Amino acid sequence: MTRLGLLSTARINGEILAAAARTDTVVISAVASRELERAEAYAREHGIPRAHGSYEELLADSEVDAVYVSLPNGPHHEWTMRALEAGKHVLCEKPYSRRPADVAEAFDLADRAGLVLMEAFMYRHHPQWRRIPELVADGAIGRLRSIHATFGFRLGNPDDVRLRPELDGGALMDVGCYCVSGSRLLAGEPERAQGEQVLGPTGVDLGFHGTLRFPGDVVAQLDASFLVPSGQRLAAVGEEGSLVVEAPWRADWGVRVALRRGREVEEVEVEPGDMFVLELDNFSGAAEGRVPQLLGREDALGQAQAIDALYRAAESGASVTI
Repeated sequence: MTRLGLLSTARINGEILAAAARTDTVVISAVASRELERAEAYAREHGIPRAHGSYEELLADSEVDAVYVSLPNGPHHEWTMRALEAGKHVLCEKPYSRRPADVAEAFDLADRAGLVLMEAFMYRHHPQWRRIPELVADGAIGRLRSIHATFGFRLGNPDDVRLRPELDGGALMDVGCYCVSGSRLLAGEPERAQGEQVLGPTGVDLGFHGTLRFPGDVVAQLDASFLVPSGQRLAAVGEEGSLVVEAPWRADWGVRVALRRGREVEEVEVEPGDMFVLELDNFSGAAEGRVPQLLGREDALGQAQAIDALYRAAESGASVTI
């Protein structure tokens, strides 16, 4: 069993706490906050054995094998590096970074130390994301031609950390990264990027609308937004049909995958699964050397390169080669 420490008391911890209670591969052994009182209150509320008043204390805890970095995007790299240097495996909340150099540096350190570093794209662990790429690769829709991926919700709190540029906030980083990830999973690594962003008062993108061109003339359209009602969707369109995924990123909203060929619509059977539990099981299994990790260097680096290119394209107003 992997003893996992929570590096912050962020709200997103809730999914990991709930998943840890549903599996026997991970136990939450400690939590840290910059304020000891907050950490202690959080530990009491969630039944966590130990509380630390600094992140450094958590990393020095000998009863912590691995760390979940649930901080905002900006500090991901710094605290992942510190955790790896302290000899801890790291599950880092997505996206790891918008900077490819950060990703390469972190995985280099993890490799040297013999530690597991994993980007926490929980959706990738759901069984539907084994089935969907299989259908596309097996020609269920014919030759893949285009992808349209969306994810958005209305963000009304002007003080939300996702609106702070110094913390690498923005719609592309928060929800658009899923659209990038799903498109890459189906089409490979993109070759060019174009982007348009709608900036808010703080300077981060409240809406991001991007295009990625992949080998084989496959084009993906990505829409990420803090300005629309909650919604998600992915459609993969081929020469003979389309595959529509109604809950690609948050499968817990209700899984439905439809295969369309002309007027015929077939509902694809998808094995049920708890994506957060499966994520923890894979992370723990990889940390203990029992299974290969699902998400590693190659995927995290491809993510950062695509996100970086989309932002550069939006800022320059020109197509960017990746």
